[in-house]
Amino acid sequence: MSKKQQSLAEEVKRETLKAEERIRVYIRETPMEHSLILSQLAEGNVYLKLENMQLTGSFKLRGALNKLLSFSKEELERGLMTASSGNHGAAFAWLMKKFDLKGTIILPETTAPTKIETLLLYGVEIKQFGDDCIKAERFGRQTAQTQGLTYIPPYNDPQIIGGQGTIGIELTRQAPDIDCVVVPVGGGGLIAGIAGYLKSENKNIEIIGCQPENSAVMYESIKAGRILDLESKPTISDGSAGGIEENTITFPICQELVDDFILLTEDEIISALKLILEKHYLLVEGAAALSVAAFIKQKNRFEGKNVVLILSGSKISLNTLRHIL
Repeated sequence: MSKKQQSLAEEVKRETLKAEERIRVYIRETPMEHSLILSQLAEGNVYLKLENMQLTGSFKLRGALNKLLSFSKEELERGLMTASSGNHGAAFAWLMKKFDLKGTIILPETTAPTKIETLLLYGVEIKQFGDDCIKAERFGRQTAQTQGLTYIPPYNDPQIIGGQGTIGIELTRQAPDIDCVVVPVGGGGLIAGIAGYLKSENKNIEIIGCQPENSAVMYESIKAGRILDLESKPTISDGSAGGIEENTITFPICQELVDDFILLTEDEIISALKLILEKHYLLVEGAAALSVAAFIKQKNRFEGKNVVLILSGSKISLNTLRHIL
């Protein structure tokens, strides 16, 4: 690794080790399941890391919890705010109830009513702004600053990345001889945490990101050498869809520590969802199926290797399930 790569990996590792101390008593160490069918495809060993079984149904709890526990009492008493229509919002809402805190979630105006109803069950305040996640995030940050509230970002933050990096710690315990980890990518917090921690432990571990072709903002931005403002098309991988914040700290980490990206069509993602349901009896969301779809698409590159596929979350709507079946 270059000095820059080493420095970034060590920085993520430091945050991850702090996160491990803070959050371990609150989270689940999610299971690692061996996939016989995928292992046979590449004549290697393929494991599914079941973050769909994490509390709140996704990996997002790790980062949000770590950020929350890093605040002072005064910062918590100001009131908290975040922006997310998906798994980060669900984690934030769960934390507000768990720790009896006052919180507000900024959602895009396009958020499905069923998601809003679920979040309101936790007693959080909901406000809506803009027609996509980036506009909601900008508004959330600005509003928190104006009103003196404490903001918890979905991915663009060292403690968020460190929290997600605790998955890397679990992987080293569960599968010590990993050759490659395939990770779904949206804003980049998950892959930044996993890549930073694992590369600091073993620079030879290959980290591969995967995104839907219909919303590959991180991939296209890395190709261009700068963060792009791109419109996303509809995708079944809605949990990873949308733009990324300007100047997000996840971008340079992905630039330096992610070895490659694999892009998936909607049909490839749907086929992977069906396989996970049929062969592993697991109900996962579209973004979680990206890693399985990527493995199947390029199975020859994984031949004879020990591969971990991250299943990032569980939240799939009944309408989506009807559609894929």
